[in-house]
Amino acid sequence: MGSDWEAGSVAMRASFWRRHRVLMWVLGGLLIAAAGLAAIVAVLARRAEPFLRARIVQELQDRFHARVELDSFDLAPGNGLEGQWGVWAEGKGLRIWPPAQAAGVIVPGPAGPAGVGAGKPPQPLIRVDEFRFHAPLRFEPGKPIHISVVRLKGLNVDLPPKSHFGHGAAEAEQSKTAGGLLRFEVDGVECDGAHVTLETSKPGKLPMEIAIAHFKLTAAASGDAMGFDAELTNPRPVGTIHTTGTFGASHAADLGEDPISGDYRFEHADLAGFKGIAGILSSTGHYQGTVRDLVVDGETDTPDFRLRPFDEPLPLHTKFHAKVDGTNGDTWLEPVDATLGHSHFTARGQIVRVPVVGAGGAQQSGGHDIALTIDVDRARIEDFLRLASRGDAPLLTGAVTMKAALHIPPGAPPVHERMRLNGSFVLDQAEFSSSKFQDGIAELSARGQGRPKEAKTGDPAQVRSRMEGDFQMTDGVVTLPGLTYTVPGATIQLKGTYGVEGGALDFAGTAKMEAALSEMVGGWKGMLLKPLDRHFRKDGAGTEVQIHITGTREQPEFGVDFGRMKGGSGEQP
Repeated sequence: MGSDWEAGSVAMRASFWRRHRVLMWVLGGLLIAAAGLAAIVAVLARRAEPFLRARIVQELQDRFHARVELDSFDLAPGNGLEGQWGVWAEGKGLRIWPPAQAAGVIVPGPAGPAGVGAGKPPQPLIRVDEFRFHAPLRFEPGKPIHISVVRLKGLNVDLPPKSHFGHGAAEAEQSKTAGGLLRFEVDGVECDGAHVTLETSKPGKLPMEIAIAHFKLTAAASGDAMGFDAELTNPRPVGTIHTTGTFGASHAADLGEDPISGDYRFEHADLAGFKGIAGILSSTGHYQGTVRDLVVDGETDTPDFRLRPFDEPLPLHTKFHAKVDGTNGDTWLEPVDATLGHSHFTARGQIVRVPVVGAGGAQQSGGHDIALTIDVDRARIEDFLRLASRGDAPLLTGAVTMKAALHIPPGAPPVHERMRLNGSFVLDQAEFSSSKFQDGIAELSARGQGRPKEAKTGDPAQVRSRMEGDFQMTDGVVTLPGLTYTVPGATIQLKGTYGVEGGALDFAGTAKMEAALSEMVGGWKGMLLKPLDRHFRKDGAGTEVQIHITGTREQPEFGVDFGRMKGGSGEQP
């Protein structure tokens, strides 16, 4: 039964084609025509390859005033991504060399100025391993061929320093209007994995290396500024920067002089890549200028800023205005407005990259040299001390103002060991976190005012003091050559050191009390000491004694050095 049905079906199809022989011939003819058309297009595409290749090279030469090389260029018919019939163009080995003596542009030879690129072989300005685009088979005289997107692979840009370019504005402007029988109009350019090197002519400076994970350009051949959308891989701190903006339209042969402006977003940057600090930073901002000289305005947030090895987090927020040398990454801060915890301060200065000689004699980055002037106008001393403590209460609390010069050279030791500080400060309403220390200060204040009965019964928390003086910090040790410390009833002048990491205290000085010695002791003992008052009275003070503060931040020792006054041995009060 089944075989009879199949035989009938075959007979019916044969009968259909016998009755519609004309249709069969038409369809066959169309297929043959399509195949022939495809063959013709393929032949025409092959024959057009040299012409289009020459035209692409010529347009690039006109734009960059430079020699352009293209190893291979192929055309093949096919549909575009939007289904439009046309040809696919693919090129390999594109090289655009730095501008030569064309359009008023002069480039020195490979040796360059003294110390700049000496002995270095000339490098292409732009290298592209592969590029690909689709062009429709539609051409109208006087109108450009429209290309929706050009895709690049293996893009490398090596921009020589500014000193390698001399500009001829008139010639460069003339090239803007250059045209030909065949012109291209490109809507956009896309590239994954690009690398940009900005060379510098400054002695002892390293070039700036920029890794671009992905970028898109719009209006790439309109002659106006191009829009861009890019993701950059930041090496330190490690993170991804997303940026959008506009670039170009100066028509200068030197790409480094093209104007650029945009906005950026930098998220989840791990500061642990820098020696001695930690935290996760995010930043947003706006920049404008040229590739070589940028002005950046932005903000940063680091909710868990820490100093290693202490790892006590504090929130840090900054607003900044900076000038950046794009050729080497050197940055001038003018200024930074910062809030650390509850403390506000401003900073001005520079952050510069320092090269070192690595293996084989090649220069490599040795880190950053930071030099800032700092103005702390309203702050709490405990915020700064907490950063350098290990979970313990900070040594002091109180309102502080400070002016200081900060220098952090590059190097292997932690930041607090490399940090150099030189400045002055005023600390008001100071209170020691150590009850032993604060009790001693309270007793000193009560006796200095001639109220010995309150020495043991007064509230230490009610005794506020004031400190002021100059300081230096080197190798993790704070040195105070002249500290003046005042409490009600007494003025103390000290000099000594404080160890940031271990909290070691080593201070000595004098304490001048308003009350006489007998008034400080009181009672019948005070009456016995009255003949000695004249021996301790000096420079208008009722009593002057030599004191010392030793021990550690957690276990301070406060003593009176009677031995230094009378030649005997010191004793603890």
